[in-house]
Amino acid sequence: MEITDLKIRKMMTDGRLRAIVSITLDNMLAVHDIKVVQGESRLFVAMPSRKDEGGIFRDIVHPIAPQARDYLETTILAAYQEQLKLMQAEAAAAELGAGSADASETF
Repeated sequence: MEITDLKIRKMMTDGRLRAIVSITLDNMLAVHDIKVVQGESRLFVAMPSRKDEGGIFRDIVHPIAPQARDYLETTILAAYQEQLKLMQAEAAAAELGAGSADASETF
């Protein structure tokens, strides 16, 4: 099994939910609504789920083998961290650009 495409659909900063991710496996199967969640001690990946009639959330799709779970979580979290760094760099560049625009107006 190989993740052949990974898209971070949405990034969040408020609350525990940090991102919504979609992946494609082996160019054959798409899995949407994978969540990156901030736990008490670390980030983790939550597979798509829905609430059953008893009010319990059940995974719709989930890896069976621990190696598959590790592979998915490692790959998704690495992509999330990369996107987060990119967003932080863009924000810093925009802040610098805004600062230099303010400085040029004072002269």
